[in-house]
Amino acid sequence: MLTKKGKYGLKALVHLSQLPAGQLAFVGDIATANKIPKKFLDAILGELRNAGFVQSRKGKDGGYRLAKPASEIKIGHVVRVLDGPLAPIPCASRTQYQPCDDCDEATCQIRHMMLEVRQAIAGVLDNRSLAQVRDAANDDILAEAMHHA
Repeated sequence: MLTKKGKYGLKALVHLSQLPAGQLAFVGDIATANKIPKKFLDAILGELRNAGFVQSRKGKDGGYRLAKPASEIKIGHVVRVLDGPLAPIPCASRTQYQPCDDCDEATCQIRHMMLEVRQAIAGVLDNRSLAQVRDAANDDILAEAMHHA
């Protein structure tokens, strides 16, 4: 499950990806536009800054902007920074692997299935850039409209 933190972080990045190059956005504006509590967003943007996804500038002309092109930011990387491993259980994680104390991994069917789940999630999120998410924002609405036309 994507946490609120992960969801809000992705929404903020999509917001920033829609700005003209070099333009900064105020935390308050991002929070209001995306219905995110400002205090929570401050903390999330701090983590995204520490991870190198966004840059900030202080002062009245300050704010946030992407630190690199949206096409170079992979959603899987962002989710791991904000929410931790993609795997549904620790023994299926690549980045935070932990063995279960109640089973034999070699024969555990649950682990084998969860490895497959982890691969499917990573397959989508690691191959999707922020630019693709931003540009696909209305695709489902468009497809739905076309379907009912």
